[in-house]
Amino acid sequence: MSSKIVLGWREAAALPALGLAAIRAKIDTGARSSALHVDSQWRFVEAGMPWVGFELSPGALGAGRVEARALVHDERWVTDSGGHRSSRVFIRTVLSLAGIEREIEINLADRRGMRFPMLLGRTAVTGVFTVDPARSFLHGRIRRRHPRV
Repeated sequence: MSSKIVLGWREAAALPALGLAAIRAKIDTGARSSALHVDSQWRFVEAGMPWVGFELSPGALGAGRVEARALVHDERWVTDSGGHRSSRVFIRTVLSLAGIEREIEINLADRRGMRFPMLLGRTAVTGVFTVDPARSFLHGRIRRRHPRV
């Protein structure tokens, strides 16, 4: 059996193809899919393919708003932890975490009011990572631009 990389229950992740060098992520093995908070999203067609554009405020990055775009991979119904079902757009992008880069599937969701703008579900961590729920930020923290007063 190969050795897996241990993650804490929360980590700083990167989505380089989307222009996100660091974002706070909650690792949730109880969730099947991963989710990324977006403030707004819009669809368009390019070269006959469906795309989604979206805007988000990563918060701890200190970098205002980020606008990104990705090819639509799928659209499926997702049930959140409160039992509410909604149709969500799924994209595929590269996750960079703990020195590993791998392509994962992420749905775009309104996570306003949640402590973490990103949720990493079990399909994103399976096979490479294991989670120690008693630990956090084992692979670095996001540095704040302005210290808290």
